[in-house]
Amino acid sequence: MPRRTWKRLGGWLLLGPVLIFAPARAADVRIGYIDSARIFQEYKVAQDAQAQFDRKVEGWRTQSAEKETQVNQLRAEVRDQGPILSTLKRQEKEEALQKAISDYEGFLQQIWGPQGQAVKENELATGVVVAQIRSVVEKIATQKGLMMVLDAASGFILYADRTLDLTNEVLQELNTQSKTGSPR
Repeated sequence: MPRRTWKRLGGWLLLGPVLIFAPARAADVRIGYIDSARIFQEYKVAQDAQAQFDRKVEGWRTQSAEKETQVNQLRAEVRDQGPILSTLKRQEKEEALQKAISDYEGFLQQIWGPQGQAVKENELATGVVVAQIRSVVEKIATQKGLMMVLDAASGFILYADRTLDLTNEVLQELNTQSKTGSPR
């Protein structure tokens, strides 16, 4: 029994200094936060990148719909004409249908798959904007002597004093940089 008590006390002895000094150290930590979702909605460069990506997505959807229509048309032909076609003609139609299905599925994978064009294009479009945002956040955080900047859009901030919100400053700096054409 004494060992059990010793282990408990040992644990408290080890945690004691952390509990005692943690609030004092936490008071020294300077933190700010941004709302990246709002920045992406209000920053013109981000809006332009999103609009360009959306145009590409619309083109891919149109191509996808055309390929799907072709598959459905061939499927209907095989179903409706199959009984009256010769064996050779029916086989040709079925092969054409299988090729159209294969093309359609390959296209979907090429564009929408995990390593597809949509993922690559989205990363390309947002990568530049994210780098700009990070650069500005680092600049403002350094100027204000902040040790950490959190993102409210991530959902991890349950409460924060509005005076810690850097979103307006980040947007202002991003817009200034985009007008001058270069980061400061």
